[in-house]
Amino acid sequence: MLRVAELTKYFGSIQAVNNLSFEVSAGEVFGLLGPNGAGKTTTIKMIIGILEPTDGKVEVCGLNVGSEPLEVKKKIGYVPENAALYENLSAREYLELIGNLHHLPKDRISNQIERLMRTLDLSDAIDRRMTGYSKGMKQKVLLTSALMHNPDLIIMDEPFSGLDSNSAAIFKRLIQQLAAGGKTVIFSSHVLEVVERLCGRLLIINHGTKLACGTVNEVLAQAGELSLEKAFSKLTGVTDIEDRAADIMEALE
Repeated sequence: MLRVAELTKYFGSIQAVNNLSFEVSAGEVFGLLGPNGAGKTTTIKMIIGILEPTDGKVEVCGLNVGSEPLEVKKKIGYVPENAALYENLSAREYLELIGNLHHLPKDRISNQIERLMRTLDLSDAIDRRMTGYSKGMKQKVLLTSALMHNPDLIIMDEPFSGLDSNSAAIFKRLIQQLAAGGKTVIFSSHVLEVVERLCGRLLIINHGTKLACGTVNEVLAQAGELSLEKAFSKLTGVTDIEDRAADIMEALE
């Protein structure tokens, strides 16, 4: 489904991604982890064709992102960490725009919007401008827009940000159902407990370099730790958490 081969990205003299390679199969929920500035978002943007790699290539469903970008984009749904919605539009208008950009039939767009907004408890706000929406309401619209065209590859970067517990639970279950139906999900989050529950395999990167890849148990074995939190800290070179917390306490006092 997804093949990333020797992917490298420079911004001037700064190397954001370093010779990164991995593959993800259809029906898999794959976790992409790393500390802030690790290169996760840069990697994601190269996968979806927003950024051009300095070197290496990406294939989605056998299509080369570099030479067939439009065909690849038809197969991808993307939930960015920080999205700029057209907030002067209502949710209905925004989702109609997304559906039209994907050339979906008008009756399908209308039916999907009504049903999805009702399921997500947004029916009462569907025709209000999104400027008055809470962060969680905007996130529901964003998640909906990424799924409307029924993509084969769904990439989610901190998708539960701002969601209440019930809404997050719905989307967690939806991710599992999408994978069971043969969809591929790339899930990037700093909430390791959620990653551990949802992802069959995961990749940890730092400074754009692969540190570990495999099932949770395989990553724990590679790190020689018993919890994903400790394995993540060890692999990313942060082994003085207690000391850092104590230093902050001293500074506050």
